[in-house]
Amino acid sequence: MDLNWLQDHLIPCPIKSITGIDCPGCGFQRSLLFLLRGDLIESIKIYPALIPLLLTFIFLFLHLKFRFRKGTMFLLGFYFFSAAVIVVSYLYKEIHHLS
Repeated sequence: MDLNWLQDHLIPCPIKSITGIDCPGCGFQRSLLFLLRGDLIESIKIYPALIPLLLTFIFLFLHLKFRFRKGTMFLLGFYFFSAAVIVVSYLYKEIHHLS
């Protein structure tokens, strides 16, 4: 996979394009590129929710395939944890951007 090609073809955020303000998803693509390059620390710095989101989707796929007994409950936990990381990291980024 040519990561340079992917980097050159990132999808621009429509919210940021219109308002000039980052959305809660801004940074996801760049963070994924850093993770694919093996730079876990930089990936987490750019978008801390990437790893929890990836784990959520992996567990979702596994649950749909194998129907874990308490899979739905675990999925809810993954979902709420991911949402909390997104909200907290977004607020942190916006507060530190303003100061």
